Amino acid sequence: YLGMAFIRSRLACAQEEPQSQADIPAILRRTFARTTHIFMATAAARLVVGYAYPPEPIFMTVRFLFTVAGVFQGAIWAREFIIGLIARRAEEDGRGETLANAMGLIRVLVTFALFAIATIMVLDNLGVNVTGLVAGLGIGGIAIGLAAQGIFSDLFSALSIIFDKPFRKGDTIQFGTTTASVVHIGLKSTRLRSVDGEQKIIANAKLLEQEITNFSDIATRRYRMAVGLIYQTPPDKAERVQEILHRAIEEAGAEFQRASFTAFGPSSLDFEVHFFVHGHDITQADAMRHKVGMAILRHFA
Repeated sequence: YLGMAFIRSRLACAQEEPQSQADIPAILRRTFARTTHIFMATAAARLVVGYAYPPEPIFMTVRFLFTVAGVFQGAIWAREFIIGLIARRAEEDGRGETLANAMGLIRVLVTFALFAIATIMVLDNLGVNVTGLVAGLGIGGIAIGLAAQGIFSDLFSALSIIFDKPFRKGDTIQFGTTTASVVHIGLKSTRLRSVDGEQKIIANAKLLEQEITNFSDIATRRYRMAVGLIYQTPPDKAERVQEILHRAIEEAGAEFQRASFTAFGPSSLDFEVHFFVHGHDITQADAMRHKVGMAILRHFA
């Protein structure tokens, strides 16, 4: 017992050292630092009775207590390790704030599942027929799930947003005909600010049912610009259009892709140019598109 208590105290002290709290060694230290005194005492007693050959009632009592303490201690270790891994995943993705909103729910779900399994294992070791209990828990879970289907759907959708990462706070997304910036990701709904300034609140499950376009993760945007020349333009000048567009776009600072004649329009010779603008900021990309347009205008003038 003293040996295990010493190791536990050393692990607890190691947690306070200024280092990353999300790496695997730190998670393991936190996990085993959760060892309870009851488990250490029953483990020590179980080791003793294995060598001391006590009367059968004492041996059976110690073995039973060790089994109960060991099963629940395993549930505590598993809960701490799972929650540590979840926190590590969130820290790597920079999602600490969002995860903090969901951590209470995650902890409750993990705790309930693990301790339910531990209780069933203990009862099974006691000789209790747990088949009926498991069936009853299953039926009760189905009934609760059906009664609160909408709430649970939004809750699990929130967890899906946190870990599947379709978007994060501050991203600009489009769903349906709406384009908006993500203000807050909650457990029931997500708040967004539209480009016109209105605040929109949409249930997480309903949001994930739609096709979502995330504009915040675009590193390169391709723009298309149409150019029309009057029919009185001489063919030798029209043949220079591709060269003029190439030079204008490179001068503006964008990346030229291609330019070509597309059609004999109702009142013009139609050309089309494609070019790339690099960078994540949509405002700067739009400014570059304006700059390209003005450069084309100057070169044609």
